Amino acid sequence: MEHNISLITTIAAGLGLALIFGFIAEKIRLPALVGYLLAGIMLSPATPGFVADIEIASQLSEIGVMLLMFGVGLHFSIDDLLSVKRIALPGAVVQMTLATVLGMVIAHWWGWSLGEGLIFGLALSCASTVVLLRALESRGILESMNGKIAVGWLVVEDLVTVLVLVLMPPLAGMLGGEQQSNGTPLWQTIGFTLLQVTAFIALMLVAGRRIMPWLLWHIAKTGSRELFTLSVIVAAIGIAYGATALFNVSFALGAFFAGMVMRESEFSHRAAEESLPFRDAFAVLFFVAVGMLFEPSVLVEEPLHVLAVVGIIIIGKSIAAMALVLAFRYPLNTALTVAASLAQIGEFSFILAGLGLALGILPSEGLSLVLAGALISIALNPLVFASIAPVSKWLLERSATARRFNSRVDPYAELPMSTERKYLEGQVVLVGFGRVGRRIADALEERGIPYVVAEQNREIVESLRKKNIPAVSGDASDPVVLVQAHIAQAAMLVVATPDSINVRQMVDTARTLNPEIEIVLRTHNEDESVLLRKENLGTVFYGEEELARGMTNHVMQRFAPKTAA
Repeated sequence: MEHNISLITTIAAGLGLALIFGFIAEKIRLPALVGYLLAGIMLSPATPGFVADIEIASQLSEIGVMLLMFGVGLHFSIDDLLSVKRIALPGAVVQMTLATVLGMVIAHWWGWSLGEGLIFGLALSCASTVVLLRALESRGILESMNGKIAVGWLVVEDLVTVLVLVLMPPLAGMLGGEQQSNGTPLWQTIGFTLLQVTAFIALMLVAGRRIMPWLLWHIAKTGSRELFTLSVIVAAIGIAYGATALFNVSFALGAFFAGMVMRESEFSHRAAEESLPFRDAFAVLFFVAVGMLFEPSVLVEEPLHVLAVVGIIIIGKSIAAMALVLAFRYPLNTALTVAASLAQIGEFSFILAGLGLALGILPSEGLSLVLAGALISIALNPLVFASIAPVSKWLLERSATARRFNSRVDPYAELPMSTERKYLEGQVVLVGFGRVGRRIADALEERGIPYVVAEQNREIVESLRKKNIPAVSGDASDPVVLVQAHIAQAAMLVVATPDSINVRQMVDTARTLNPEIEIVLRTHNEDESVLLRKENLGTVFYGEEELARGMTNHVMQRFAPKTAA
């Protein structure tokens, strides 16, 4: 009896080759994503040998898109975005506009239409969140201020791209693609589309925020891990499908809001953990499917076009981002970090280009050029990041302009002259004003203990000063920041951020300027807490240890023997 096993064959070949090429890519210090795309190229009709079922691979890639966007939604934090909104929001919008214009100009030079150039430019304008997070994590700067700015910047890019994905189908006819409105006036089509999107978002934010946590709570109460995992996957794919079927919203947007709503639940971390294997597996199939659409011949037939695309991605976007960050009066290192973060394109570019091709707006050559640009820029991105330090050093040594940018006076880097004397002697210097830092500050405030905050986020420093709370902006591992916080006269240094890399520099600076100062440190890593205590850097608090101690004290008090009155 014959069986049609094209689905099994496609999955087996796709995952198998992705494993092999991904492993090779990691071994030569390239992102595994490059290997996944190469696996897809090997399975495509453009290369000799076995050819996978493109139609099945396309459907599997749709599931990959859903789960990818679901994961983005699970980790999307409004608070993180708001903390860097003043630079991330205008910076991302302006940088995407400039990159899109560059893409349109070069597409016009090649003889493409306005619609083709617009979609092509938009595909080149949005960087890969997956690649960026991996790059920042590998360098230990994800939680730094530079890392938060870069991530916030890409979150804004993702949101803009989602909006573009929503508007592309109704605008396809006007852009030269397949007409989607069936004779309905364009303004009515766009208005109705935006109305549907608004209705879906309102439903998710109002009803979804209540229903999803309630549902997860009852499923978790069954104690079945399988049911919980199943509920997470059903929520991601079911909401994405429902958004498309009922509201004519893209799978990507539906899955993104499913993740955002699930983040509101106390089980969000468990949901992220349980869904991770599925997200990873189908994300791999998505990149393999994208690779199957690539035409390697474009590298030989249109090498100058490929070089132009790579130039826009790595040079054009980077220069635009660097100039924007410097215009917001951030230091040179921050500008270079953000520039390196944006010097690549990835998953959203593939989704945009794929939809453009499906709607008849983008030519097949455009998709191949986008894929070629992605492959090359992702492969070169580790080198771009590695060049930050030497480029920064070279610029500061050779360019007076660079030195001037790097040494510009930050109005929040010094305490105001009007700061009361009680904050300058015997005060607590509090490094970091996150969740832990705020609670410590509230306790100090209640007891009337003076303190000065040292925080990298200038917007937080600005808001603190508006409340008449002394604060200085900057990285506390830089001695200048602690000097400005008057560490030499302080009674205590409290490091409320788990910064295992720079904490020793902070302690050295504090003890050099104030040998008698008391130091309190925070860590969320057990091994790190052991090392810090061995080095006698100060009193160390480890989160889980303190939680266990608090719970133990509560239990012991409950069962303590009652003394006779």
